[in-house]
Parts: sequence; structure tokens; C-alpha cells
Amino acid sequence: EVVQPMIPVLFKADATNFTSFGIGALAETISCEVTEERNGIYELIMKYPVTGSLYKEIKTERLVKAKPNDTADDQAFRIYRVSTPLDGVVSIFAQHISYDLLGVAALQWQSQSISPTLAMERVFDNTATPHNFTCETDYSEAKAFAVDRPKSVRACLGGSAGSFLDLWGGEYEWDNFHVIHHQGRGQSTGVVIEYGKNLTELEHNNDNSGVYTEMLPYAV
Repeated sequence: EVVQPMIPVLFKADATNFTSFGIGALAETISCEVTEERNGIYELIMKYPVTGSLYKEIKTERLVKAKPNDTADDQAFRIYRVSTPLDGVVSIFAQHISYDLLGVAALQWQSQSISPTLAMERVFDNTATPHNFTCETDYSEAKAFAVDRPKSVRACLGGSAGSFLDLWGGEYEWDNFHVIHHQGRGQSTGVVIEYGKNLTELEHNNDNSGVYTEMLPYAV
């Protein structure tokens, strides 16, 4: 976890350009922590006072721009949960905007031999709905690849049998709307980071992480 000494910026849900100050800077932010695991979670947790000037603007689906570490560019995180106030402070939970790829369906196709670059481009191009994401990979070895049934683009990237990680391995870098598939990212320093959350309070939360908005039937 990294606590960043910076001011997060709030954007509308449909924002695609994060060079401006969007809805506004969350100057009263108490803390902003970003956690990224190798090919794993990439999340932001903020604490913000109810007396803050933009408190009423903080809603699920909206985006928060924040600096995830000392070297990376600012990244966008989509709010999926806002806690009820506790001692005048709310906790805001957001996932990296690349999680939007969970809601983009990749359509079926297969190839007996295809380069990872062409395969990844085809996955990103052959979707049920339009999106703003682009991709690239360091790998070159051709292999058989298939989207055997409609699934999310993110599932094609990793986390399922026959995914890019399953076939080629590697590590992902998530740079806002750009996905980079590296053979190796960073360096091993021998440091192990463990991440966990403990339930310390019983709260009512505004959480939309389990909501489904579309259904994609298909035939075999």
C-alpha cells in the first residue's frame, strides 16, 4: 500500500480525458491509499470528510484520478462503494478503470496459430459493445488461441483457462485505458507485500460492485 501526498481529482462517470480538474480537486481528502498487486487487485481507498466541498458529488460510478506510486502517471479509479459517515468521515472504494473491461464482452472466435499481438488486438476489436481501451504485448510466439464462449475482455487477459496469462505468462501494466502485457515488469527486490482487510465496523454501504446491467445470450 502506498499513501500518496497528492490531491485526488473527481471526474464524471463518462470521462475519458483526465488532464483537467474535472468536477474538482478533492482538496479536503484525509488519506488516499492505492494498492496494486502483480496481475491482481488495483484499488484505491480514500477517506473524505462530510464537510468537504465536494462531498455531495462523490457517487458510485464516478472516477477519481490519483497518483498510484512515485513513478507512474496519474490513474483513474472508478468508485464502486461509498460507506456511510463514521465520525464525519466516509470511506470511498474504487477500482482501476481497467476493471471496466469486466463489462466488455469479447465475442467468439478461434485460430490455430496467431501471434499474441494480433490475438490481443482481435479480442479488443471484436466486442459486443464499443470501448476506449487499447493494448500491446512484448510477446511474439504464435500459439493457438480462442474465445470459446462470450466472456469479458478482462477474463481473456487473465484469470481463466486459455487466457493470455495462461498461454504466454507475463505481467500486466494498466495505464488508464491502455493495457500493456510485459514479459517482465519491474524487478525483484525480495520484498513481499501482503494485503488484507479486517471487518471492524458494521456499516450500511452504497456498493454497486455486484450489479448486472446487461445479458449476452449465445448459442452453441
